[in-house]
Amino acid sequence: MVAGKDVCLRRLAKGVRAQEVRFNRFLGNSKVTTARVIESWSEGTVTAAEGRHVLAIQDTSEINFATTAQRRRGLGEIGHGNTRGVLLHPMLAVDAQSGNCLGLLHGEIWTRKGRRTVSHDQRALSDKESQRWISTALAAKPRLAKAAMVTMLGDRESDIFALYASALEEQFHVIARSMHDRKLADASGLYAASEAMPIIEQRAIVLPARAQRAERAARLDLRFGAVKLARPQTKFLRHLPKSLSLTLVDVREVEPQAGIEPLHWRLLTTHPVTTAEEAWRIVEWYKRRWLIEQFFRILKTQGFKLEDSQVGTAERLLKLVAIAAKAAIITLQLVQARDGRDHQPIQVAFDAEEVATLAAFNRNLEAQSKRLRNPHPPDSLAWAAWIVGRLGGWDGYPSSKPPGPITMKHGLEYFHAAAAGWSLRHVCMP
Repeated sequence: MVAGKDVCLRRLAKGVRAQEVRFNRFLGNSKVTTARVIESWSEGTVTAAEGRHVLAIQDTSEINFATTAQRRRGLGEIGHGNTRGVLLHPMLAVDAQSGNCLGLLHGEIWTRKGRRTVSHDQRALSDKESQRWISTALAAKPRLAKAAMVTMLGDRESDIFALYASALEEQFHVIARSMHDRKLADASGLYAASEAMPIIEQRAIVLPARAQRAERAARLDLRFGAVKLARPQTKFLRHLPKSLSLTLVDVREVEPQAGIEPLHWRLLTTHPVTTAEEAWRIVEWYKRRWLIEQFFRILKTQGFKLEDSQVGTAERLLKLVAIAAKAAIITLQLVQARDGRDHQPIQVAFDAEEVATLAAFNRNLEAQSKRLRNPHPPDSLAWAAWIVGRLGGWDGYPSSKPPGPITMKHGLEYFHAAAAGWSLRHVCMP
């Protein structure tokens, strides 16, 4: 899949019917399971996380696959019910200090089985899709046992009382953007409490570019203080503490540009915050959440075009999504590593056989031009990124625009195709 321009099996097979059949047989093999592919995501990530403060970033993305009334492919409804597809909920490991993506940790991939008839409020957490925020975190914890610290990050959908409680029990930290004006233990409201907090400091931060927003500087007012959340009044949460002590960090944009929705983050965290510097650090960590959005873009329309796949059944599409997620994370890591500012080990993305193939490519690329040399240590991911970028069409000169996700994707396409041949170099054909 990484070796092709997209994940459409017919196009990957390049018109060779037998190859397309092989791809489909692999996805249809009962021994190839979505769960096992997801389990393999963290290979390499576990070692990379050792001794680091890891930001464990979660989010959910809907992957829309084209269907007709006659050909649903076993896919359930997504969005507002007018489309069908698969839901992907991954957890990325990111170094809190450098922002480097260390790899995937765990996640869930599913398609809905019909509509629920019982209302959301009348179902236990274990019977809701929001349970994935907690189950993914718990599954990832053993993989992060050797990390120095773990902080889970999530958007407004992760504003779940049970998630805060489980994090405290499991000795994780959480930073989540508030979605609900929650009731506090003293019967007041969370948002009223944030409005009553004094402005501590003002600072300008740079907001990274996103699909619908260019990169821009925003001047923010900072407020923070301790809050005590009251347990929601539902019978399904009576086993949890009556209240939880958290910190609220409130940042809001002042004097925004015309036509731009002002930024306003109310961040709830289990981290203690006593100074403005500690509060700004929470904001900086939360800004790292945009990496998972970049991951989704690489996976879908701006990268591997996962939604174009014509695989015929939901079961096989789930496996395809799991494999594509690993391919997308390698592309993201290479884009991050290209400048060599942080020494990411090459083992994060490539095994020993692939490293040997990269070394052969590097010798050939350097021999083609005496002026161009790979400037990075051979045990670093930056070294691999330089090679893959060159294979994807980048000229290698420092003055040129650095290779982006598409160039890296094309480089991986060429590399993996050649690596397959390199692995057969000692095979004798009769």
